Amino acid sequence: MPKTLEGQITMEKTPSYFVTREAPSRIYAMSRDTKLIVVVRDPVTRAISDYTQTLSKKPDIPTFESLTFKNRTTGLIDTSWSAIQIGIYAKHLDNWLQFFPMSQILFVSGERLISDPAGELGRVQDFLGLKRIITDKHFYFNQTKGFPCLKKAEGSSKPHCLGKTKGRTHPNIDPEVVQRLRDFYRPFNMKFYQMTGHNFGWD
Repeated sequence: MPKTLEGQITMEKTPSYFVTREAPSRIYAMSRDTKLIVVVRDPVTRAISDYTQTLSKKPDIPTFESLTFKNRTTGLIDTSWSAIQIGIYAKHLDNWLQFFPMSQILFVSGERLISDPAGELGRVQDFLGLKRIITDKHFYFNQTKGFPCLKKAEGSSKPHCLGKTKGRTHPNIDPEVVQRLRDFYRPFNMKFYQMTGHNFGWD
């Protein structure tokens, strides 16, 4: 990490940190004052999105349904598949809480980031001790992608929208499999809501 002067904030973004076992101890060793921001979304939607992304690169991978189960007959979910594993947020958070207090971790709702980007970014700015500069007027909703776009600063050309890897159409997944996953994640979600003191409304 670069040296940070008084009055500066250095930010770094790596999605895999949250689920990497060694990350909390390494970050703590670097700076125990680090503030952590984690964007989370409905773990079922997240798993399907993860699969969709892989499918776009490897069109010949097995179906989502076949990867989801260790045994389809018994309905046993394959928790070793990373698309499923990542959404067990309570388990990953347990690992972080061994090093960082909850007061240094902010969980941002991926759903609210789409429906109310200014509201969620307001929480982020408060958490970082920043003045609320980013507001509603900095966003407009892009109907085509289904995501908000960030209006660029005055004088610059076009707004910044999410790239072509975002907003892909998800494949149709067997509703029974989706329901089985909802049932699987429910106790983990409930534990996560208790740990964070925030109900993300994923049921």
